[in-house]
Amino acid sequence: MASWSKLGIIAGGGELPVVLAEHYAATGRPYFVARVTPYADAALEAHPGSSNGLGHMGARMDAMREAGCDAIVLLGQVPRQDPRNLDLDAGGMAMVPALLAAAPKGDDALLRALLSEHERAGFRVIGADEAMSDLLAPPGAWGAVAPTPAQQRDIARAAKVAAAIGSYDVGQGVVVCDGLVLAVEAQEGTDAMLRRVSDLPLSVRGTPDARRGVLVKRPKPIQERRIDMPTMGVRTVHGAAIAGLAGIAVEVGGALVVRRDEVIAAADRAGIFVFGFTPADVGEA
Repeated sequence: MASWSKLGIIAGGGELPVVLAEHYAATGRPYFVARVTPYADAALEAHPGSSNGLGHMGARMDAMREAGCDAIVLLGQVPRQDPRNLDLDAGGMAMVPALLAAAPKGDDALLRALLSEHERAGFRVIGADEAMSDLLAPPGAWGAVAPTPAQQRDIARAAKVAAAIGSYDVGQGVVVCDGLVLAVEAQEGTDAMLRRVSDLPLSVRGTPDARRGVLVKRPKPIQERRIDMPTMGVRTVHGAAIAGLAGIAVEVGGALVVRRDEVIAAADRAGIFVFGFTPADVGEA
């Protein structure tokens, strides 16, 4: 049983906030969607909630408080911005000193500061994994295709590289092909990283007719999982397929999967694997 009475979903861009809102609507659980304009998906207009600009943090919290929300979850993509350049209301202005102090320390520090400001306002902040645990990545091969031993070695190498760059708050994704690191994710995001792989010489990467290489996504070791967990969906599968990759691997319980049945169907159609790995699978204690 949930230890909160009504969940406020602070919704940025992407599918994940829509999936969570639809899940709560279907199960009859109390919720309220605080849409961050202009980033939130238009589909969220059909759900109970409010719409406020990114800098209108006070109005957003007031709306959730008036709706009876005692817990919140922050979901979806919002471009990183200098708080001083936002259209701020009084609540937003009150948060600026804490956010400015955290911003130079990296994304994770900035997100932690944002969480602290919401907790200071009286909300319990939970993660999407807690709000809807059936979104978490399961172990093993999800569809008809499983990684070969050689691909398992690429997964292990990519997982180690992802952990290393993540310790510096760099990114969550890495592409490895035959032991060679082809790309690491930074601020551009997974989709753009996969497009970069597609532009590499054929000598170092696979093709849709001769697939090689893997995409690995896992949380950063320093990551605040309540607000910033890796996500994947059908678009990730399509990007990996176009890049000629043989498959995608995500850490078990360390990534959120949007519309898993559709992800599996898309991977099976493309002939690529989607695999949930544990630390033991990649040689970690």
